[in-house]
Amino acid sequence: MGCQQLVAKGFHQQAGLDYDETFSPVIKPTTVRIILTLAAHYTWPLRQLDISNAFLHGFLKEDVYMAQPQGFIDPLRPNHVCKLHKSLYGLKQAPRAWFERFTSQLEILGFHASTADPSLFTFKANHDTLYLLLYVDDIIITGTSPSLITNLIHKLQTTFELKDLGPLHYFLGLQLHYHTTGFSVHQTKYASDLLQRFDMTNCKPSSTPYSSTSRLTKDQGTPLVDPTSFRSLVGALQYLTFTRPDLSFAVNQVCQFMHSPTDTHLIAAKRILRYIKGSLSSGLLFQPGSLNLQAYADADWAGDPIDRRSTSGYVVFLGSTPITWVSKKQCTVSRSSTEAEYRSLASATAEVFWIRMVLKDLGLFLPNPPILWCDNLSALALASNPVFHARTKHIEVDYHFIREKVVRRDVVVKFISTTDQLADILTKCLPSPSFHRLRANLLHPFRPP
Repeated sequence: MGCQQLVAKGFHQQAGLDYDETFSPVIKPTTVRIILTLAAHYTWPLRQLDISNAFLHGFLKEDVYMAQPQGFIDPLRPNHVCKLHKSLYGLKQAPRAWFERFTSQLEILGFHASTADPSLFTFKANHDTLYLLLYVDDIIITGTSPSLITNLIHKLQTTFELKDLGPLHYFLGLQLHYHTTGFSVHQTKYASDLLQRFDMTNCKPSSTPYSSTSRLTKDQGTPLVDPTSFRSLVGALQYLTFTRPDLSFAVNQVCQFMHSPTDTHLIAAKRILRYIKGSLSSGLLFQPGSLNLQAYADADWAGDPIDRRSTSGYVVFLGSTPITWVSKKQCTVSRSSTEAEYRSLASATAEVFWIRMVLKDLGLFLPNPPILWCDNLSALALASNPVFHARTKHIEVDYHFIREKVVRRDVVVKFISTTDQLADILTKCLPSPSFHRLRANLLHPFRPP
């Protein structure tokens, strides 16, 4: 007889009556990459756990009643209902109840949640440190002491039914392969499955993920009769950017046409697949080294041919590994290239300081202030010059934010040539030689041991 699961009809629940809060945090991709960087730097072990039936462990704060399930109706009280003490799959508050239950158990064991990312937990005792990441029911643990990790797993097993999956090899579609020093993280299997899913396994590879001669617009091509396939493809490509910053700009471009895609937009999305076909083995390399924090920030100017908004791009490195990257259209039109670059610099600065908050929660303090690299001399002068000009009044908030950090020596802004500006790959369509030169500084080909 097959296994069956009782699921609540959460769609009948009413807000304010059957539940209040439903939000449950999940670990941020940047935090995952930070922890992987630290594990590689200190050569710490990485262990993986999976909690069985996680949502059944949460305690309910609200009064929730449920009809008796068919086949289990009490013959003496057939008209009675069940009052739930613990959550069930299907309840709107089930994810939050599970997260709160697991968090409270970790606090009992001496862990503290990060203020910057609540799904990151730290434990410190004497000279030992443990870090724990939670993504719904998937857990990664790393730290200074393998025996302390094993002891933690045994303690969790007394409260939760869990599977100890051993050393970390596969997590949320990410594959880890260990080398003599460090390890590679890539999504080769996910990418291969994606090619097969969209019948592109035998396609001709492309050297870049986009055309360097034209930009997409909403009026190009014929509207798709059924846009479902396009939206599904673009959503899948977004997840592939977890380890592939080289895809970010191209994916950002096709994401802008989810509402009413055309056949031209579908061709552009499939070109990304053709590029993936020729670069399946690319991924991130984590290895011991320095833990200096630096960012590269760039922007095109008025690059969108329709609304003339600019695209910001930045990539942040912790040591030699990129830990976060963004390619995003700016929310307003910039009146000069300096303004566009300055907005990107402000976004990168904000991200760098969030990363510093995460590192502080981990008990790590950087000996040197982060370096922000920018290839626009006017933007650098604006960041360093105390004189405020009327022509920059409309970006006053960004101005004061960066100026404050520079004056306090919390961050150092430096010039870098456009040729060496790594964030350039996140802001515009580059010709193949430039694209591959910059990509070589972000990604490393995975070679099986």
